[in-house]
Amino acid sequence: MDFLLLFQALIMGLVEGITEFLPISSTGHLILTAEIINFWTKEKRDVFEVAIQLGAILSVCYEYRVKLITVIQGLLQNKPEAWRFSINVLIAFLPAAILGFLTIHAIKEHLFNGVTVAIALIVGGVIILWAEKREHSIRITNVDDMQPLDALKVGLAQCAALIPGTSRSGATIIGGLLFGLSRKVAAEFSFFLAIPTMFAATLYDVYKNRDAFAAADLPVFAVGFVVSFISALLVIRALMRYITNHDFTAFAYYRIVFGAFILVTAATGWINWSH
Repeated sequence: MDFLLLFQALIMGLVEGITEFLPISSTGHLILTAEIINFWTKEKRDVFEVAIQLGAILSVCYEYRVKLITVIQGLLQNKPEAWRFSINVLIAFLPAAILGFLTIHAIKEHLFNGVTVAIALIVGGVIILWAEKREHSIRITNVDDMQPLDALKVGLAQCAALIPGTSRSGATIIGGLLFGLSRKVAAEFSFFLAIPTMFAATLYDVYKNRDAFAAADLPVFAVGFVVSFISALLVIRALMRYITNHDFTAFAYYRIVFGAFILVTAATGWINWSH
């Protein structure tokens, strides 16, 4: 067993779990980490990075298991609030799912590069700063009070996350704030929306690239998966505590600095941001 490879998988899982639900782009951080630690071949690494997202998704399912069980029971009992919540998630899921299905090959071919990631990080950081400086008009303080139009707006905002470096959580949370959701509701709905969005992307990519890895690779995937699950769970809990007394300004400045770092390292050739 290659213990160095397992340790590298641990690091990658940690990076995925920490960055997936923060508005700072997990894609850029995974590229940087993989380059620094020289992790695996490109083909296997691409599949691994998608697969460990499953650990992060399941952390949301675990953290909000009571809510999800309540919704499932409500659907079986034909309760209106359960149907409204489920329909809202479906409505928010569809725009990015449809657009992503139609454009994913072009996006991977033309936008998966350092310059795109850096620009998306910096622009996103500026948007967060602007969003936090404007006066907030909060209409919704409970995720169950969202209407289909609110869900559609958040879903359209999520489409921006198809651009590498934008951050899915950043697009949906900040979009939610701009559309009148409280920080708590914007974050929670972003988490719930991640479940179908990331499940669909993960299962599709793993199935499509299933021939890229063998049974001997399973321990590497297992380590990354478990570490991603645990770290993502801790981050979700920490973020919900953080936003009770803080805004997202710190994340905006971090994005801008990180984006500038990518531009410098890409220009000097220190890091290969093309994979």
